[in-house]
Amino acid sequence: MRRAAALLTLAALAAGCSGEPRPAAPTSGSAAPTPIPTPKATPPRASAEPEPRVSPDDVRVRTATAAVRHLADEIGPRPGTTRAYFRAAAWTQRRLEELGWQVERQRFPTPAGYSWNGPVAAGPSVNVLATRGDVRPGEPWLAVGAHLDTVVGSPGAEDNASGVGVLLAVAEALSGRRSRLPVVLIAFGSEEPRGQGDSHHHYGSRAYVASLTPEQRRTLRGMISLDRVGVGPAVPVGSPADNLDPPTRRVLAAAARAGVPTLPETGQRSSDHWSFAREAMPAVRLGSTPYAGYHSPGDVPAVVEPAQLERTARVVLAWLR
Repeated sequence: MRRAAALLTLAALAAGCSGEPRPAAPTSGSAAPTPIPTPKATPPRASAEPEPRVSPDDVRVRTATAAVRHLADEIGPRPGTTRAYFRAAAWTQRRLEELGWQVERQRFPTPAGYSWNGPVAAGPSVNVLATRGDVRPGEPWLAVGAHLDTVVGSPGAEDNASGVGVLLAVAEALSGRRSRLPVVLIAFGSEEPRGQGDSHHHYGSRAYVASLTPEQRRTLRGMISLDRVGVGPAVPVGSPADNLDPPTRRVLAAAARAGVPTLPETGQRSSDHWSFAREAMPAVRLGSTPYAGYHSPGDVPAVVEPAQLERTARVVLAWLR
């Protein structure tokens, strides 16, 4: 029987786990990701009693702030095909595994281009994919993602170590807790643009969506993209549609249950949720408050507000509950 991680790559694709990319010739951005063979299913973990439901109160904001500091201060700028990016991917993988998640990588090509502040080389990048062994073919599931890369020259504390920090805080809160549906957590590579338009943006999430089977697309009940989630007094909730579509209204309702103020937005297509929504899967973005250090060397940890990280994590956990 196929396991849930039909969403995930085979361990052979994870040869990059050493934290270093393999040399690769320049490839076209339209190239398909490496095909994903399906390993055997992992049986669900035995438990004498059901795990308690996860709660917004389970979030520990210091997990998110520590991730922001490490990614922005210790690793720094990390465009999606660089050695620094692969260091960030290896660190994120270790943190997820330490929190009890089963982690694999999905390798995909990224073309050369111009990433906001300067040119970037072609090469491989990876998505870091985590499950708890409970996603099952044909059964409903949820996804939460955040891009791990930055533009050239920016340490990317808010864009997007903040999103990865919240992703890790959610992973921690779910340790020993259950969500309403099984969840896949994804740190996306090469989200930042290398040219104009959709065909030069969101490479990691586009590769992930391309790898999903028709059944996996049909059973996805919702996806949240965490992108620039550490600035502001309220959490932006962005609909990719030109109205507040049902997936967005469900996230807004979850935020209300968690007591978190929100800023609803429409026509929001500038993050990884758009790769899902454009393929008719329900997806929403959290984050996007403007700030002075955007895509610059000034995007440092001091920009990020712990209270906003906590508000964002509370929204995600309320939605997952």
